Amino acid sequence: MSMNFYTLGNSGLKVTRLALGTMTFGTEWGWGADKETARAIFNAYVDAGGNFFDTADAYTGGTSETWLGEFIAERGLRDDAVIATKFTMNLTARTPNAAGNGRKNILRAVEGSLKRLNTDHIDLYLLHCWDRLTPPEEVMRTFDDLVQSGKVLHVGLSDVPAWYASRAQAVAEFRGYEPLSALQLEYSLAERNIENEFVSFGTRYGAGIMAWSPLASGLLSGKYRAGEARQVDGRLETVRGTTNPGFQKFTERNWAIVAELEKVSAELGRSMAQVAVNWAMTQPGIASIIIGATRLEQLKDNLGALEFTIPAELRQRLNEVSALQSTFPYSFFGPEIQGSMTGGQTVGDKPSGYYPDLTISGKFAGVS
Repeated sequence: MSMNFYTLGNSGLKVTRLALGTMTFGTEWGWGADKETARAIFNAYVDAGGNFFDTADAYTGGTSETWLGEFIAERGLRDDAVIATKFTMNLTARTPNAAGNGRKNILRAVEGSLKRLNTDHIDLYLLHCWDRLTPPEEVMRTFDDLVQSGKVLHVGLSDVPAWYASRAQAVAEFRGYEPLSALQLEYSLAERNIENEFVSFGTRYGAGIMAWSPLASGLLSGKYRAGEARQVDGRLETVRGTTNPGFQKFTERNWAIVAELEKVSAELGRSMAQVAVNWAMTQPGIASIIIGATRLEQLKDNLGALEFTIPAELRQRLNEVSALQSTFPYSFFGPEIQGSMTGGQTVGDKPSGYYPDLTISGKFAGVS
């Protein structure tokens, strides 16, 4: 199996369509993979041609970064591997400035990540989550300083409002700072809200979208079923009853999506997980899909998403069952009202094929 490489956003950084998420590296959170299983998952991904690795300083108390750094060193892949890590959350912080997105914490956090990853630079450094406090001007200035120092090569944002991302990119452009090359956001058949704002922002202003949770925390893998009082052991069951919005997946809408996904998968002869990942990675504006696993079999199954194309009629069925409800102001942007602004003549601002194909076919640096 081989993977194609794509440039990330407007950067020259070449990454594979599937990124390996390493939040599952470590068992500190009550679920995840032990070290030997994590190493096997890492090696299988590399052997399949993958070069893009996602982690964060808060994942499994730092274990994720530490193991990832070790595995990359063991295979001698540092020059070939693209490492993305994140700051914001410090689960053991005892003081206000030891977490969040202020300059003081960014400079503290980057040193910790560099040490745990055992590297002298981070390929892509991401703000993990909006803290509702720090202005984008401070974040982007600090990002630029890190790039100027050589400790960071490219920068991005994760889990922020669209207005914040837009302001940050505008500040970078106006002041000559390093621009955002990536946005890391939740996206799946069960969570499509980024289509309202972020997809257009990313494609227009050079930030490739890295989608996390393409299986909706396992909901779209087929392991969960409607009507069962207690679901099988898994991440969603582990966090049942919490208020974390990222794990509130047991809804009537989502059960309808699961049911249709199961039918489409059967018609394609593919697993539900493969179809869900394939659908997400081939949607407009999506640069890379983050896949994670606690077992080697899960990782190998997810890699199978690269092997087929979803026919248009089956994709349409998935699109329809998962369609977003039109809300204001997006309800004003449909053909009925837009037609009154264009005289019914304008169908788009660019002709089909206007943008060049930036796909780079090839293997991951010497890996067969």
